Amino acid sequence: MWRRRKCDGCNCILTSVESTDLPSTFIYKNDSGRLEPFQRDKLFLSIYASLKHRTTAQKDATALTDTVIGKLTAAAKDANLPRGRIVEATTEVLKRFDKAAYSSYVAYHPL
Repeated sequence: MWRRRKCDGCNCILTSVESTDLPSTFIYKNDSGRLEPFQRDKLFLSIYASLKHRTTAQKDATALTDTVIGKLTAAAKDANLPRGRIVEATTEVLKRFDKAAYSSYVAYHPL
C-alpha cells in the first residue's frame, strides 16, 4: 500500500510503501490445539515448493505469499488463525494462478 504524508515541520510530502505482515499472530493447530507463531518464511517455502516447475518460481512465490498474507490479515482479528484458514487462503490463490501448483500444494497440505 502506498501512503502519502505531509511533514508538519517542513511541509514536505513523503511517500512510503507499507506491506502487511502477521508477526504477532499465532496459528493454532487443529490436531493438537497448540499455538505457534506465524512464520512468513514457512508460508513462502510451502508456496515455493509447489511452484518449482516454473522458471520464475521465486518471484512468483514471493508475490503469492504477499497476496495470501493480505487475505489473512483481515481474518486475523483476534491474533489467532486456524491452520485450515491459511491452507484455504493459499489454495484459493494458487488455484487461480497455477493449477499444477495448486494440485501439488493440496497433496502436501490437506484441509
